[in-house]
Amino acid sequence: MSERVTQLEEQVAYLTRTVEDLSDVIARQDRDLDQIKRQAQMLMEREAQREMDVGGTVPLADQKPPHW
Repeated sequence: MSERVTQLEEQVAYLTRTVEDLSDVIARQDRDLDQIKRQAQMLMEREAQREMDVGGTVPLADQKPPHW
């Protein structure tokens, strides 16, 4: 019985460690995703401004394709 309890305690410890590691990975990915979203938004704004500076009235990303 004692051996079984020890085995279960080891398994719980292993699973707890795995959950903590996965939680760290998810937290890091969330930070990375937020940073990527900010960078993408900044690039979209920069490109829209560049298109407006060239003389367009509507940024190309907002224009409908010619076949519509």
